[in-house]
Amino acid sequence: MDTTSSPARLPRLLGVLMAIYLVASLLHFTHNAEYLADYPGLPPGWTCLGVYAAWFCITATGLAGVWLLRRGWSSTGLALIAVYALLGLDSLGHYLVAPLASHTRVMNVSILAEVGAALAVLVETVRQFALSLLRRHRRRAAVLPAAQ
Repeated sequence: MDTTSSPARLPRLLGVLMAIYLVASLLHFTHNAEYLADYPGLPPGWTCLGVYAAWFCITATGLAGVWLLRRGWSSTGLALIAVYALLGLDSLGHYLVAPLASHTRVMNVSILAEVGAALAVLVETVRQFALSLLRRHRRRAAVLPAAQ
């Protein structure tokens, strides 16, 4: 097993940040889906249902990471949570197809809130991964002298 931290435990701060990101992404995707025609530069083939399906798939990635983390697969779970966060940064793509000024204030707030929340999740996920590596290193260092 990939146990770099305690099974069945999602670090509190990471859980809070993921909840904030989940809500921010749901608000952004809902606004995007319901006002799809108003978003500048988006492909004409995109549909409301397609936007909601994308949100579901992205969110499922993060939830799968939490599920794995809680079952003791810490590194794999944290990696999936990092992917989930990186997918949230993809919303900056709105500004690749049309400048910030072409979007309404609500569009910009929903995009930037999602991106900010995703970035916070990514930073905390990297921090948690570093802590798990440090704990693993300390456990190994404590066992080595006893084994000699």
